[in-house]
Amino acid sequence: MRILLAGAGHAHLGLLRHARRLRTAGVDLSLISPPRFHYSGLATGILSGALAPDAGEIDVARLAADVGVAFHPSEVAAIDREGRQITLEDGTTLPWDALSLNIGSRTADLHALGDAAGVWAVKPLSQLLDLGRWLNAEIALTGRCPALVVAGTGQAGIEVTAALVGLCERSCVTPRVTLVGPPPGGVWAPPAAIRSVVAAIERRGASILDGTVVSRGERRCRLASGQEIGCDALVLATGLVAPRLAGGLDLPVDPAGRLMTLPTLQTTEDARIFATGDCAVGASDPRPCVGVFGVRASPVLAHNLAALAGGRPLRAFRPQTTWLSIMDLGDGTGLALRGHAWWLGRLPLSLKRRLDLGFVARARAAPVAGERPDV
Repeated sequence: MRILLAGAGHAHLGLLRHARRLRTAGVDLSLISPPRFHYSGLATGILSGALAPDAGEIDVARLAADVGVAFHPSEVAAIDREGRQITLEDGTTLPWDALSLNIGSRTADLHALGDAAGVWAVKPLSQLLDLGRWLNAEIALTGRCPALVVAGTGQAGIEVTAALVGLCERSCVTPRVTLVGPPPGGVWAPPAAIRSVVAAIERRGASILDGTVVSRGERRCRLASGQEIGCDALVLATGLVAPRLAGGLDLPVDPAGRLMTLPTLQTTEDARIFATGDCAVGASDPRPCVGVFGVRASPVLAHNLAALAGGRPLRAFRPQTTWLSIMDLGDGTGLALRGHAWWLGRLPLSLKRRLDLGFVARARAAPVAGERPDV
């Protein structure tokens, strides 16, 4: 059975460690992805300068070669469900009997700001890393921090703001970072935790402004209220939605464009298409865009692809109801969140580093004979 893996997210990186078992089960596996994967858990640590630029980089092409999986260094441009083939960005077409999508997410951009000069988004992660390189070059050239505006006061916006302040602190320049959005809140953390972390970044020099960025001009941003603020660089942290590719399949999606899936990780109306990670959501058990679900889904996805090839029953993926999330605040501290519990301090960041760097180290390593095939 020809099975194509589109994207090298958390689930598919883990799946590569099951490649030999899948091949034994009669699966002809191919992976379509850019040659390198940037791990999201370390992105803000790299942005702040606490970690080396390549700390979260994984050589996907080498990993695929190590386990004998055919690799196509490209991205999927179109999917033909009826003809069972995909078209890559370079025009190449590939046939498939089953398809697994692990193509991540992109930043929501309701005001079409992303194409303007001097605008970066938190997803794809390559833009966030480009922002760090640009900002370091500007500080080295001018000796001061450019005027930075972060649009979006959710978890990502707060963490990116903290990272940008951290970069300025490490460069010994005064932060000029403004976080713009509704008053910080939401269900991602207890109110007391949000108040504590916002107060912490304000003490370090960040400004919080109630408003919505609706346009970008020459070194300025305009808010919905008509107010204009100085802006040399705008960072979009305005929520995550699925890539447009997911919405073009004529399959059920949620309001964020994520493909609706069954517990078996198959899409609800096409049993030959599987979807995991940020581009998908359980139809009966929705969860936010959090990397841990892709990691945990990987062994179930491997089992189900082998079972599909062998005509055996598929297994259900049962995501946990609570999970650990740790924010990197750019100054050697972190905010750990699990359910209603939270902890702000140095130990949470130490734990985050251990978990994230451990994930990257295991993902970079080729599996050896007899190894338990989990990332």
